[in-house]
Amino acid sequence: MQNFSLRNSGLYFLVIMVFSLTWVSQAWAQEGDEEDQLQQGAQLYADNCAGCHGSDGEGRVGATLAKDWPSIRPDLLLKTTIEKGVAGTPMPAWSNENGGPLSEEEINALIAYILNWETGGPRIIPPSPIVTSRPPITPIPNIVGDPNQGDILYSQNCAVCHGPNGEGRIGVTLAKVWPSIRADLGIKTNIANGVAGSPMPAWSQANGGPLSETDINDLVAFITSLPAVSTQTNPTPPSLAPTSDSWITGWVGVILLVVLFVLIVGITILAQSRRPQ
Repeated sequence: MQNFSLRNSGLYFLVIMVFSLTWVSQAWAQEGDEEDQLQQGAQLYADNCAGCHGSDGEGRVGATLAKDWPSIRPDLLLKTTIEKGVAGTPMPAWSNENGGPLSEEEINALIAYILNWETGGPRIIPPSPIVTSRPPITPIPNIVGDPNQGDILYSQNCAVCHGPNGEGRIGVTLAKVWPSIRADLGIKTNIANGVAGSPMPAWSQANGGPLSETDINDLVAFITSLPAVSTQTNPTPPSLAPTSDSWITGWVGVILLVVLFVLIVGITILAQSRRPQ
């Protein structure tokens, strides 16, 4: 009778421990997935959205995102807006399906990060982008502005749409031969005033943007110095999407080891309980 009781006790212990650890592992894994998604969203936001919407969603040449969304399902509103853009405004379509550079997983990560502000979640600071330094640029005669300073401004404000080398992304190609005697004047007008009905917003302070006239002159000097590219490419900034084998690392790997240990202990207890006394 004592042997039977010991055997049942070992079995109950094994069942309870396995169920408990399974529940805890699922909870921890879900929490880890949410943290990974927020980290991925933070990096994607910094790479693709901060230039227009501000580093903290405070708004810049784009709408304010750090706010209480007037919607029952703000996630669906954001998803539609990011995927398809808003026609006639500076908000372009970002989804692969609509010709943009972002996958559905990346858009979902962006939405989770943006809505994290609404719920008072922590401010996640993504890693600083790696800036590729260029050789010193020789100013073009008769064009006002410093192309080397314009290079910095371009990386901060323009590369996300027009590509890091002006090759085009969700914006037009800038590294080209401009069909104009004074291309610099046309470029300056487009930067300062934007292009109505297109994704190109107005960047000048006179039109509510963040750039001074000196900044715009420097940008024009840099853009006109870009060598023309023969084909348009659409490079996508690297995301922080987890690799296929990342689920076995971190807390999940530790939990699996603990579960394995408990199973070994449980089997040992059962084996001992079956020995004749």
